Parts: sequence; C-alpha cells; structure tokens
Amino acid sequence: MARKTDTADSSDPLAPLTLAVGQEDLLLDRAVQQVVAAARAADADTDVRDLTSDQLQPGTLAELTSPSLFAERKVVIVRNAQDLSADTIKDVKAYLGAPAEEITLVLLHAGGAKGKALLDAARKAGAREVACPKMTKPADRLSFVRSEFRTLGRSATSEACQALVDSIGSDLRELASAVSQLAADVEGKIDEVVVGRYYTGRAEASSFNVADRAVEGRAAEALEALRWSLSTGVAPVMITSALAQGVRAIGKLSSARGGRPADLARELGMPPWKIDRVRQQMRGWTPDGVAAALTAVAVADAGVKGGGDDPEYALEKAVVAVARAARSGRR
Repeated sequence: MARKTDTADSSDPLAPLTLAVGQEDLLLDRAVQQVVAAARAADADTDVRDLTSDQLQPGTLAELTSPSLFAERKVVIVRNAQDLSADTIKDVKAYLGAPAEEITLVLLHAGGAKGKALLDAARKAGAREVACPKMTKPADRLSFVRSEFRTLGRSATSEACQALVDSIGSDLRELASAVSQLAADVEGKIDEVVVGRYYTGRAEASSFNVADRAVEGRAAEALEALRWSLSTGVAPVMITSALAQGVRAIGKLSSARGGRPADLARELGMPPWKIDRVRQQMRGWTPDGVAAALTAVAVADAGVKGGGDDPEYALEKAVVAVARAARSGRR
C-alpha cells in the first residue's frame, strides 16, 4: 500500500486505503473529496459508495469489493468507522490483508480509544493517513485561514486574517467559505478594511450561520445560533430570508445538470464558492424535503411579519423543520 502521510496533499490519493482520523468535519469531507476527485479523474465512471457505520453490515464490504465483470473503479467510503460492529470490523481487517484492485477504501475514524483496534489494523496495513483534528486553538484557526488564502493563490494581510477569525469564530466551514467569498469578490490584496466591510457587525452573516446549520441537518447547533443571533439584535425577517435562500439553493443545485462549479454558477446565478458549499450541504435532501422546508419557512416568515404571536417560536419551528428535512433522505 501507499506510504503514510499526515496531510491531505499526498501525491497518491488512490492508495488502496485512506485513513482520515479526527473530528473536524470539513477536513474529513475534504479528505473524501480528494480521493473521489482523483478516482474520477482516472475514470469518470468511478462508482462511489458513501456509507455510514450502520450501513456497513457483516458481509457488505465483501459484496461491495467483489470483482466486477467490467473491472470498474470504485471508491468505498465508511464514515464513523469507530462505531462499526465487532463482526464488521473483522470483515474490514480481513479485507485489509488482501485489498481488491481498482478499489479505494476510505475509512473516517474519530480517533481515540473507541474502535482503536481497527485504527491500529489500518495503520499496520500501511494506510495513507490524513489528519483531521479539531482546531480548538485560535492560532490553529489563524493558520488555517492563511493556508486557505494561499491555496486560492490570494494574498491577505496578517491583520485581515486575524479580523476574519475574530468575526467568524471557530467554525472551519464558515471560515473557509468566507475566504472563498473574499477571494472571489475582491481584487488585489485583502486587508482588514475589506474584512470589516464584509463581516464586522455581521447581522447578515449571523442569519446565514443559522441557515447553514439548519440545511446541514444540525438542529441543535442551528437553534443555538438562532438564539445567539436574536439576542444580538438580528431581525427575525433576516433569518427567515436566509433560511429560504439556503433551502432554495439546495433545490436549484439538486435539479441542475452536473458540471463544473463555474458552469453551474453561470446557470444558477451563484458564485462558484457557493456551488461548492451547497454541494457539501446537499447530502440527505430529497425533493419532498425541499418542498416541506420551503413551506415551513413560509409559515415562519408570515409569523415574524405579524401573522403570529411569538416570532421566536415560529423561527425555532422553522429551523427544526428545515433540519429534519435535511435528513429526510438519509437512511
């Protein structure tokens, strides 16, 4: 198998086994995306199977990795591998001893003591390893922002990076999205004045923070963001507007033809960075879920505009309904 590495910049994302270790969702998703992109670059018809731990039952891996008459390339992704059953772990360990050709197995593991036997077995098998730790220190998040700007080929002052971290907070997805937006919208060097214009006193950003958590199915975090936004004076109508925009973006992208972000951006009237973000948020949505969520948001919008007695309760109901709809397609 491929050599072990500590970064997502490995030159061999098509190693038979990739082990992504940690609890930072953005980094875990990027580790998966890198493997899938490399596989589809090698074979556009690559079959991608993205499974949660409860979907990988004893015998499932053998079925997914059995030889195909068409010798198709396949990527098998297993999320929360630390939660696999004992019998399934035996299957995975057996597979690691004799991986199939043209198949890349990606194990996402939280690290820690739970499921450590599988973690050790994957490492012993020579897995390509990608570290995806939670970034709990401000200095780590600052380094992350600087790295994001460099990756996009953009220059930002130290003060601008610090201002962005101060304004956005600890959520890596939101920080990455903010960097992408600034890089797409701003010409020349990005300084703290530009960041201040976009994000300081960010009522709008706060409302979209609520919407992003809701459309990702993260109800508890969305409700927490909602209460914080309301306590800091964000107008309820801004939140219903952000929810509506978030759900509509899911609906528009899910019904669009496939293609590059730039092509879809022109077709749907969204910036390319937004296409990438919405793609990450689409997992779990169904057409019925989009319809139900839009209805719930419309009811809340009427409530906050005078049609109800308790705007805060109307918003909470809408947030929960959107988060539930975001999970409607998950098994």
